[in-house]
Amino acid sequence: MIKIHCVNNDKTLEFPTGCELLDIYPATGVELPYPVMSARVNNVTEGLSYRVYNNKNVEFLDVRDPSAMRTYVRSLCFVLYKAVSELFSNGELFIRHPVSNGYYCSLNINRTITVEDVNAIKAKMKEIIAANIPFRYFESQAADAIRIFKERGRDDKVKLLETSGSLYTKFYMLGDTVDSYYGNLVPSTGFLSLFDIVKYYDGLLLRIPSHNNPDKLGDIVKQEKMLDVFKEHLHWNHILNLETVGDLNNACQKGYATRLINVAEALQEKKIAQIAEQIYHRAEEGRPVKLVLISGPSSSGKTTFSKRLSVQLITNGILPYPISLDNYFLPREETPKDENGDYDYESIYALDLELFNKQMHAILQGEEVELPYYNFQTGKREYRGQKIKLRDNMVLVMEGNHGLNPELTPQIPDENKFKIYVSALTTIALDHHNWIPTTDNRLVRRIIRDFNYRGYSAQQTIARWQSVRAGEDKWIFPYQENADVMFNSALLFEFAAFRSHVEPILNMVPQNCREYAEAYRLLKFMRYFYAIRDNEIPHTSLLREFIGGSSFIY
Repeated sequence: MIKIHCVNNDKTLEFPTGCELLDIYPATGVELPYPVMSARVNNVTEGLSYRVYNNKNVEFLDVRDPSAMRTYVRSLCFVLYKAVSELFSNGELFIRHPVSNGYYCSLNINRTITVEDVNAIKAKMKEIIAANIPFRYFESQAADAIRIFKERGRDDKVKLLETSGSLYTKFYMLGDTVDSYYGNLVPSTGFLSLFDIVKYYDGLLLRIPSHNNPDKLGDIVKQEKMLDVFKEHLHWNHILNLETVGDLNNACQKGYATRLINVAEALQEKKIAQIAEQIYHRAEEGRPVKLVLISGPSSSGKTTFSKRLSVQLITNGILPYPISLDNYFLPREETPKDENGDYDYESIYALDLELFNKQMHAILQGEEVELPYYNFQTGKREYRGQKIKLRDNMVLVMEGNHGLNPELTPQIPDENKFKIYVSALTTIALDHHNWIPTTDNRLVRRIIRDFNYRGYSAQQTIARWQSVRAGEDKWIFPYQENADVMFNSALLFEFAAFRSHVEPILNMVPQNCREYAEAYRLLKFMRYFYAIRDNEIPHTSLLREFIGGSSFIY
C-alpha cells in the first residue's frame, strides 16, 4: 500500500501500489465543479492514467486550470487527426496557431476545403468520442519511435526526434492511429464532451471550451489582421524551408545558425521600415500622423520595437518624441482597486484620461506643454520642467498597454493617430500537431528579463503570470484588431538562443512549490531545441531586450 496526500482537501489515504490516478480520484471525496482532466503529482502535471508506485502529493485539476485545459486540447487534436486520417487517406493536417478562442488548422487534401468536408470531420470526431476509445500510452527508445513514424510518413516527427537528442520518448495510440504530444492526454475520448469545428477562411477552426466558462465554447472573435500576419510569417518559413523545430535543429547542426539569424533579423527590420514608410506616406495623403500608439501584451518586445521604429522614422525625415503613458497615472490614493483590494495599475482607469487627452490635444494644436512625471515611490505626480512643442516634422511615439483602447484617445482625431499592435506570434511548430503557444514565447522572455534586470526569480515570475494574463485578456486583447498594422516580434531562432539562458533560471525553482510544475514543463519543452550561441545576434535585436547586450538604452 502507498499513501496519497490529496492537496485539494488536505487528506491522506492509502491505496494499492500501482493504482491509477483515475481510480484514486473518486476515493478522495473531492468534487470539482468541472470534470477532472489531469493532476499535479509532486508538483509535476500527469495524466489520469498515471500509475502511482510511491507515496505522493496529488492535486486534481479540472479544465479551469491552464495545464488541464492543455490536456483537453491536446486530446481533442488527436481526435481531429484520427478523423482526418480516416476520411482523407492522403490528407495532411497542420494545427497552426491559437486564434479566435480556438485553434486555426489547415488541411492539405489537394483541393479547396468545403463545408461538407468540415461537417464530415465533425461527425467523425463525434463518432470517435462516443466510442470512448482509450488513449494508449507507450514509452520506447527514440530509435523505435523514429522507425514507427517513418513507416507512417511522419517526417516532421522523425526530424524532431532525430535532432532533439533524446534516448527515450513517448507516443500515443488511438485505435490504430499513432501520434505524439509533448504533454499528457485524457484517459479516453469520452472525456471530450465539448467541442466544435467550423470552416474558418481557407482552413478550419477547432473550437474549445471557454477558459472562463468551461460549460460553453469560447466565442468566435474576429481576428483577421492577426491571422494575416501569422500567414505572412508561415509563408516566409516555407520559403526558408523551416516549418518545424526539427527543420530548425537540422539547419543549426549543419552550421547555418548565423545565416538564419541574419535573415530573420533582416525580415523584421524590413517590416519596421515598411511601417515607418506607411506613417510617412500618411502625410503625403493629407492625413499627417502626430501620435503613434504602440500596444501589446507583456514581453512582446514593445520597447525595443518603439526604439527601432524611431530610428526608421528618422530615416524618413520624421523626428520621434517618446511619451510614457505611465507618467499619466492617477495619484495612488485615487487608483481603482481590483477584486482583491489591491491597486489595479493594469486598468485604463488608473490613468488620468482627462489630463492625457487635454495635453495631447494641446500638443497637436501646436501649444507648448509641460509633461508630468509619475513618482512611483511617492505615488504622486510631479513636474520636472520637461516641456514639448510639436514641430511640423515631429511625431509623438507612445508605448503602453492601452494604446489601442478607444477610451484612451477619444478627443484626438483618428487621422492623426497610427495604431500598432506588437505580439510574439510564434510561427514555427514542434511538429505538424504540436504548436508553440504565444504565451510560452512571452513567458520565457519574461522569466529571462525579470531575472536579469528586475531581481525576480522564475518562481516569482511564474506565480504572477496568471494575473498578468488576466489583465491582458481584459485590457489588451479585445482591442488588437483596432490596430492599423500588426508587428510580429517572434524570431525563428529565439528559443534556440534562449535555451542556455533560461534553463539555469528554471532549474532554481524548488520542487516543493506549485510553480515547479510550470518550470518543469518549460524545461522539457526547451530541450527540444538545439542550443545556439547568441554572440551572432545583433545588438539592435529585439531579443537583446531580454538577454542583454542591446545598443539601446532602456
